[in-house]
Amino acid sequence: MKRFWTEVTIDRDRAVMLDARPVRTPGRRALALPTMALAEAVADEWRAVSGDIDPRAMPLTGLANAALDIVAPDPAAFAARLAAYAASDLLCYRAATPEPLVERQRAAWDPTLDWVRTRYDVHVATTGGVMHVAQPAAMLDRLGTAIGAYDEFRLAAAAPIVTLTGSLMLTLALLEAAADAEAIWSAAHVDEDWQAELWGQDDLATQTRAARRAEYGAATRFLALL
Repeated sequence: MKRFWTEVTIDRDRAVMLDARPVRTPGRRALALPTMALAEAVADEWRAVSGDIDPRAMPLTGLANAALDIVAPDPAAFAARLAAYAASDLLCYRAATPEPLVERQRAAWDPTLDWVRTRYDVHVATTGGVMHVAQPAAMLDRLGTAIGAYDEFRLAAAAPIVTLTGSLMLTLALLEAAADAEAIWSAAHVDEDWQAELWGQDDLATQTRAARRAEYGAATRFLALL
């Protein structure tokens, strides 16, 4: 689809309008946002379209569509899928060797683990290696309750953060402002960065990392605008 509109505005319900007609999600819902800051940012994506509409260039619109079409019909079920990451969270699986990597993981991950233990009054089991370690039911329940308390827009933004980092704990720390976005990204990539330092990084890996970083940046910006 090519650009067909002249003017992009926002109505009193914070819905994005194209020539006074509402933008609609793929599910035919009006694209109405919960804050004016987010509405303006989404509107700017539509203002920036110069030829064909490219959804890849409109990540905030995509996250808003997801919030309204995918999350809002059943937020509890959506949150439960994110909560499942607590059972195999990145932060719980540590390298046994070499010691420099062990120390780097400890420095990057222990602050968030300590925060989770204190914030939710839970025990978190960790292990060396990749063999599954069972987590206490109380921890799974409390972290599930925590992520389930968020609205559809925050859940939509949390989803790519959870999947990109492999960690519900890091995502909760970001949602609750216990750590900033850059620290969370760095913590999630300790192992990858270590391997790149040892063996170098090829062009494909660099491009993939950049694409993932852009997706993460869009999700964290979306959160900041709520």
